[in-house]
Amino acid sequence: MKKSISETRKYRTDMNEKILNSGFRDFNKFFALDNKAYIDGALPAKMKELMGLVGSMVLRCNDCIFYHVDRCVSEGATRQEIYEAFNIGLIIGGSIVIPHLRYAMEILDELLAVEPKEESK
Repeated sequence: MKKSISETRKYRTDMNEKILNSGFRDFNKFFALDNKAYIDGALPAKMKELMGLVGSMVLRCNDCIFYHVDRCVSEGATRQEIYEAFNIGLIIGGSIVIPHLRYAMEILDELLAVEPKEESK
């Protein structure tokens, strides 16, 4: 059974809290590095999230695809920008990425239906 967007976000938040509160400091160090990688710098956060999306598509990680599509929408990426990122992932990864592209399209449609601000950008 597929989780809703809010259920997926809640699960991610709850489990991240559990990991970060486990007392194992190396988890915290890695999460801090990961977080820092996606903030504005020489490249804007939106571009970094699009890059993360491409990597997630190539690695065929649906949890990661969900996260980066969600973040891309939050950072104001347009549908066309996200489609181009999907395409780069498909070109690099090849046809084995197609099932994950299907998933990504489904998630994007759901996110944009929930957060229709994308069309006004």
